[in-house]
Amino acid sequence: MSEITYVRGDATAPSGQGPRLIVHVCNDIGGWGKGFVRALSRRWPEPERAFRRWHRERADNDFALGAVQFVPVEPDLWVANLVGQRGIRRAGSRAVPVRYEAIDEGLTAVAARAAELGASVHMPRIGCGLAGGAWSRVEPLITERLVRRGTPVTVYDHDG
Repeated sequence: MSEITYVRGDATAPSGQGPRLIVHVCNDIGGWGKGFVRALSRRWPEPERAFRRWHRERADNDFALGAVQFVPVEPDLWVANLVGQRGIRRAGSRAVPVRYEAIDEGLTAVAARAAELGASVHMPRIGCGLAGGAWSRVEPLITERLVRRGTPVTVYDHDG
């Protein structure tokens, strides 16, 4: 069984050739503007536009915790908007918005799409930035849903 590969770098510039999925965690209130999404939006406008439309039209689609939206951004490259946090962190609150069950559910969908495409998966430490999650809880989900199924996974720790 392979393992997660950890690298220093930018998850919006995933290494390797062939089909690749960039996975990140979004909130369930339609907010986009802080954290990793800023880097995505600087590189491609499509993931933000698609996410905002998906949220706006949620009465008629599958937008919910655990859902994933796959947005093509370049040939053989997609951004996976995974809804894995309830709301956003409020100033002074101890509550964290990460929802591990939703990340787990979303990673199941990512695994299916990666297998369908023959894609590798690339991500920052999802759910552990603004969502407030613990990598010790997220990493086993990635291992179970992706790595054990033979999907190559690279996790990027950004310099800066």
